[in-house]
Amino acid sequence: MLTDRLDDVAVADAAARMAAALGVPLLLVTVLPYSPAPGPGAGPDGAEARAVLGRVLPCVGRARVGYIPAVHRGPDARGGRLRAATGLLALAARHHSPVVLASRGGPAGLDARTLIEAAAIRGGPAVHAVSPAPRTLRTAR
Repeated sequence: MLTDRLDDVAVADAAARMAAALGVPLLLVTVLPYSPAPGPGAGPDGAEARAVLGRVLPCVGRARVGYIPAVHRGPDARGGRLRAATGLLALAARHHSPVVLASRGGPAGLDARTLIEAAAIRGGPAVHAVSPAPRTLRTAR
């Protein structure tokens, strides 16, 4: 699951390693902001989704696994966090994905903790939390 955050690279790297070990393609779900009427470029081929995917494709390429792009809309104000998490898990289940990897750190409503809670309540694929990559400080020389 990709959410246009710094954590995406760590999540994609862990997912690519897991997919390579299992010999299966990787389902890359890009979570875009909620929109009541998404435009024509709102699918996996849209500019927003391509921008998010572009940051993580080097990880996927290094692992030498195929990938399937998908898009999920984030939670709206009325839907609540479990509803958004359940929708994402349903998307993964439709693609026969047995495992979902998500960042521990967010975003609200689609963080690993909420996805784990939704999977426990409503069923769905197993969810694994991925810790964000450690940030390194660059010093001027």
